[in-house]
Amino acid sequence: MDFLKELGIGKTNSGAYCGKWLKCSGEVLESRNPTTGKVIARVKQAGPEDYDKCLAAAHEAFLRWREVPAPKRGEIVRRVGNAIRERKEALGRLVTLENGKILQEGMGEVQEAIDIADFAVGQSRMLYGLSLHSERPGHAMREQWHPLGAVGIITAFNFPMAVWAWNSMIAWICGDPCVWKPSSSTPLCGIGLVNACRPILEEEGFGALATLCIGSGRDVGQKLLEDVRVPLVSFTGSTAVGRKVAATVAERFGRTILELGGNNAVVLMEDADLKLAIPSILFGAVGTAGQRCTSTRRVLVHESLMPEVERRLLAAYESIPIGDPMDGKTLCGPLINDEAVQVMMEALERVQAEGGEVLHGGERLKLRGPLGGGNFVRPAIVRARNDFRIVQEETFAPILYLIPVNDLDDAIQQHNAVPQGLSSAMFTLNVRHAERFLSASGSDCGIANINIGTSGAEIGGAFGGEKETGGGRESGSDSWKAYMRRQTNTVNWSTALPLAQGIKFGD
Repeated sequence: MDFLKELGIGKTNSGAYCGKWLKCSGEVLESRNPTTGKVIARVKQAGPEDYDKCLAAAHEAFLRWREVPAPKRGEIVRRVGNAIRERKEALGRLVTLENGKILQEGMGEVQEAIDIADFAVGQSRMLYGLSLHSERPGHAMREQWHPLGAVGIITAFNFPMAVWAWNSMIAWICGDPCVWKPSSSTPLCGIGLVNACRPILEEEGFGALATLCIGSGRDVGQKLLEDVRVPLVSFTGSTAVGRKVAATVAERFGRTILELGGNNAVVLMEDADLKLAIPSILFGAVGTAGQRCTSTRRVLVHESLMPEVERRLLAAYESIPIGDPMDGKTLCGPLINDEAVQVMMEALERVQAEGGEVLHGGERLKLRGPLGGGNFVRPAIVRARNDFRIVQEETFAPILYLIPVNDLDDAIQQHNAVPQGLSSAMFTLNVRHAERFLSASGSDCGIANINIGTSGAEIGGAFGGEKETGGGRESGSDSWKAYMRRQTNTVNWSTALPLAQGIKFGD
C-alpha cells in the first residue's frame, strides 16, 4: 500500500514523537484492519521514561511558542493545513484502512482537519479581550487572554484524526503545544498525521508542538491525567471513563474538555418531510457503522407516521451495501473490533428481553474472501420504548430504536429523558414546533437541529453536549477560550490611589 509509505509508516513504528522520533521502551502494539482482521503494522509503544521525555519537550516548546505573536502562529498553522491538504488522499485511505469507515467518510474526516486549520488561521488574529470601564477615576481596565500550557489530547478510535485537529489547530494559535495519546485501536492514524505535519513544525524549530505518545493507560494515559505540566486535558470517549478523567484532573485543579456519550434522537412530527428525514436518519444511524458520538440512536415518531416511517426505513435498510469500506459503493463498513460486535449482540438480546422487537438486521455477517475475518454486522431497526434500560444507554453500534410519541410535549419529554445530551434533531414544517424544540424548554442537548440529522457537525460551531456528555466544547465559535487563561488588568494612570468601592484606608 503506497499510501502507507507516503505517510512514513513501516512494518514496525515508534510510538513517541516530541520533535524527533524516540526509541521506545514499551510493549509492541498491533494495529489490525477491522475489514479483514489482519495486522497492518506494529507500534513500539512509549514507556514511562519516554512519556517524561515527551512532556519535557512539550513544556520547553511552550516556553518559546508562547512568545511567538499569535498571527505568526496562525501562519505556521496555515502551512500545516496545506501539508495535510497535499496528503488528503493518503490520510483518508489510512483512516479507512485502520478505522473501517467508508472511504468517503475517511476523506471527509481529513477535510475536517484541513477546515479547522483554515478556521484557526483567521482566529489567530481574533483572540479578543475586553476594554472595561473602571469605577475609579484615572484608571483603565481590560481583559486579555494568555497561552495556557501543554494540552493533553486523548482521542477515541472513531475520529482518529479530526478530533486531534479540532484541538491542536486551536491550541497552537492560542500558544499551546499538544501531547496526543491516540486510541490503541488506531495508532497508525496518529503516526501518519504527525508525519504529515511535522516537517513544517520542525522547520520552525517547534516539532514538539505535535508531540505524540502512544502507550497504555498505565504508562501514558494515567500519567497525562496526573501531570501538573498539563493544565488542560481534552478527552473523547465513554461517559464511564470520562468520570474518572474529570475526577483525576480536577484533583490537581486542572481543566478538562469532555466529549463523552451521546444518545441522539430524531423527532418526526406529524408534518415531517420524510423525503428529507429518511436519508438523514439512514446516514445518522448507519454512517461509520453507528460508531459516531452523534450517531442517531432513537427516532421519536408521531404515532400517525409510524407505519409509513417503518415501511420506508425497512426499504432503505434492505438496500444498504455492506462490505469493503475501500469500495466506493459500500455504505456500511465493519465495526472496530470483535468486542464491539459482541456489545451489539448483547444489546439486542437485552432489548428483546425488555419487550422490544427487532424488525430488521442485528446479525453478525460472515463475508466471503479476504473480508471473512472482518467485524461486519447488519444494521438493526428495533421497536422499543424510551424507558427500556438498554435504550437509556449508548450502544456504539448501528442499532436504531423506533419509539412512538403522541404530541410535541410527549416528544420533547421523551427526547430529554435520557442521561446524555449531545445532538438532537426535529423534522417539522411548523415554525412553532421548531422554535419550541430550540427553546429553553425544548431539546436539552448541546446541538439541536431542524430538518437535518444529528450527525455531521460543521467546524464553525462549538461542538459538544450537556449532562453525561460532559459539557465540553471544541472546534468553532469561542471554543478557543478553553485553551487560554484569562487575565484582568487595571492600570492607574492618575496621580492618586483611590480604592475600589470608595473604601478609605489610612490617611
